Amino acid sequence: MFAIYNNGNVDFKSTSDDLYALKSIEKVQPSHLRAEDGYFENLIKQQNNRNSESNKEALNSYKKMANIDTSDIVFHVKDIMTKDCIYIDSKSTIQDAYNVLREFKIGQMPIVSFGKRIMGMIDKKMILNLLMEDIENSKHILERKIEDIYLPQIITTDPLTDIRKVAKVMIDFKLHAIPIVTENDTLIGIVSKTDIIKAVSHIPQFQLWS
Repeated sequence: MFAIYNNGNVDFKSTSDDLYALKSIEKVQPSHLRAEDGYFENLIKQQNNRNSESNKEALNSYKKMANIDTSDIVFHVKDIMTKDCIYIDSKSTIQDAYNVLREFKIGQMPIVSFGKRIMGMIDKKMILNLLMEDIENSKHILERKIEDIYLPQIITTDPLTDIRKVAKVMIDFKLHAIPIVTENDTLIGIVSKTDIIKAVSHIPQFQLWS
């Protein structure tokens, strides 16, 4: 399941097929986020232990609906996502956002409101554009709260989405990362290209394309 958020409001929530059917989606700025290590050994153990008949039936039913070979193991983004991702509160200032981006050497990060509700993403390019629009009042701009500026729409996905579908969306929409959001619009992590590459490298059973 994928969703499009526009300044915290849900403009779209449906399958990847419906996502591709949309006539226009704003260009999403690429992000550069650090992947979190330490998940893959545990993930392999978890997958090897999923041998109960009930689990097999549930997985095979899901695979048939998604047109996935039932001999393949389904990996969800929750299995490889970076859980403790860097984000910033919407009540922070533009200066605060720039400081965090610079400190952690990242190009983009999610913006959240109370309860980690996803609002959008902010990057250095967005900040630079704001400054260039009114260079004489740069100090005032940097003091503005993030919630007071326009945030471009972003594509998100839920934790149970098949990694292969997420990888395809990321390639087709030129995304370096996708925020992982619950049904209640709460940010719980991020999956990046680095996360997917690590999964391919570390998990023998994982095939990106079936």
